[in-house]
Amino acid sequence: MALYYHLPIYKTSYDLLLVIFLMTKDFSREYKYTIGEDLKKVTTEMILNIYRANSAEAKKDIIQKARENLEVIRLYIRLLRDLKQIGTKKLIQINELIESVSKQTAGWQNSSKPR
Repeated sequence: MALYYHLPIYKTSYDLLLVIFLMTKDFSREYKYTIGEDLKKVTTEMILNIYRANSAEAKKDIIQKARENLEVIRLYIRLLRDLKQIGTKKLIQINELIESVSKQTAGWQNSSKPR
């Protein structure tokens, strides 16, 4: 078992969290303390689920929780774009990170299935 912080999925997820933390400071006050805080919590929870899956024998359910966290992140990012809190450039940057994490979780989940 690799240490969780050496996993590519952990590194990409952490990069996503960092971008979200830096991005939320520029939100209007109304969204900074609602959507912004929820987005940070969900992203942190996703990283925690990645850690848990790396440590667990039965990974499938935990990876599924991380994938669900990722879908909530997608929803919040789309909402923030529609509310004009993030620009196109930031949207593209975040979506590339989300897509990378999504592909990695899907691959990890597929490889964790019993043979």
